[in-house]
Amino acid sequence: MKRQDLLVERLKKYRESEMYPFHMPGHKRQVEGFLGDFPNPFSIDLTEIDGFDNLHHAEGILRESMDWAANVYGADKSYYLVNGSSGGILSAICGSVRSKGRMIMARNCHKSTYHGVILKNMEVSYVYPQILEKLWINGGISAKDVEESLKRFPDAQAVFLVSPTYEGVVSDVASIASVVHERKIPLIVDEAHGAHFFIGEDFPVSALKCGADIVIQSLHKTLPSFTQTAILHVKSKFVDLERLEWYLQVFQSSSPSYVLMAGMEECIFEMEEHGKEYFKKFTQRLERLRKSLSGMKVLKLLDESAVGTSGVYGLDQSKIVVSCYETGVGGAKLGDWLREKYGLEVEMCGIDYVVMITTILDTQEGLCRLENALLEIDQEIAGNRLQRKWRMGEGITKKMKWNEGEEKEGGMKKTGYKRNTKAELTLAEAFEAKWERVPVAACAGRISCEFIYLYPPGVPIIVPGERMDDEIIRQICEYKEKGLLVQGMEDKRAEVIKVCAEKGNAGDTKERN
Repeated sequence: MKRQDLLVERLKKYRESEMYPFHMPGHKRQVEGFLGDFPNPFSIDLTEIDGFDNLHHAEGILRESMDWAANVYGADKSYYLVNGSSGGILSAICGSVRSKGRMIMARNCHKSTYHGVILKNMEVSYVYPQILEKLWINGGISAKDVEESLKRFPDAQAVFLVSPTYEGVVSDVASIASVVHERKIPLIVDEAHGAHFFIGEDFPVSALKCGADIVIQSLHKTLPSFTQTAILHVKSKFVDLERLEWYLQVFQSSSPSYVLMAGMEECIFEMEEHGKEYFKKFTQRLERLRKSLSGMKVLKLLDESAVGTSGVYGLDQSKIVVSCYETGVGGAKLGDWLREKYGLEVEMCGIDYVVMITTILDTQEGLCRLENALLEIDQEIAGNRLQRKWRMGEGITKKMKWNEGEEKEGGMKKTGYKRNTKAELTLAEAFEAKWERVPVAACAGRISCEFIYLYPPGVPIIVPGERMDDEIIRQICEYKEKGLLVQGMEDKRAEVIKVCAEKGNAGDTKERN
């Protein structure tokens, strides 16, 4: 390998370009004036030497630091995470639900949640977000759906949901917590995208203040902190701290980075000292940007008008979600234009929208670049509007309006998503099962060994262990025909899927390593 081919050289070259980041990490590579006094990382990269404590058995400086952080956030206990929110999610799940126990969880959870379910061979019962149809993204989770699920499954040992979502949608966590606590079990909230909520008065209230028992936040997503830094908070009498702390050791490195921990502490310190000032100015810049973008003719901004609909209890204004629904331009194309023509890198491109992350360290120049780019693109599309061959949701929306259906299951009325799948195996059993590859069109009646997502909105159509029927297969094939992004399978073309092998089958049958 030549010197110019090294990753560090690529990073340096990119740093010197004019590309502007509307994506994580939240420091936006703008450290001057904020972390300007932070030393060269190599100069403070050490191990557990005398006087510097041990994260997994903290009794000194790290214990004091995490206790201080807990006081800042209003938690009983807080734990620094050097393996991102994923490590915290895995620890929270495994520490709260016994092996083969049951957990109620939102179907739109991060993949690390499903990984925890598999590792503990749990039984899972799902609650589904509603759909914001015009943007084709997930709405919120309702307390009523959680309550009914708890009635149907009184053996549940925990409830898990994500709020805010990737797009900034917040559920009514306080009402959900009240329902969950009636059962004397913990509510775990993946608040990875809401680490800034505890500071800005113009943002939704943090799940921790709304009564959640365990809250996991990614500092690096929306605050000025290094990538993979996160924090886990506990405020509850329903959490077994000993079990939780044991799993935190399991899912994190035995050699945690002091650079990352120092970065987390510095970030929280700055937020405690100057956070309100930073966010006051940031909110003013956001208001100006949103007011200008609200005048777009064909591109549409996800805004406060969504609150009170589709289970949306609140909205994170720092997430700039722009829909290109029915413009003839897909999210990927819009993202390409922003990157290639305007030098703006977005966080995520969906089928019909893009997501941009803004933080307190976004410059006015950067926000103006985004504003001008979107207004110019909007004007160009409006002047020469392309017509889609098919409208997003036409022919499939009725099938996806699961929240409108009601049916009787086990003598009880069921609200929320109406599903055409049946779980025959736990995720872990399906993951460990012998499998064979079968064309998707021929999978009716078979048990899946893989996930199948329609992305966006990102809710799994099928998870391992569920049996597929003709209707599900027909829908999946239709989604593909209409150009929707069907993901999750090992086959990137989404033409074949791994299903549980049938007895006596001599086909392409294998067992996971």
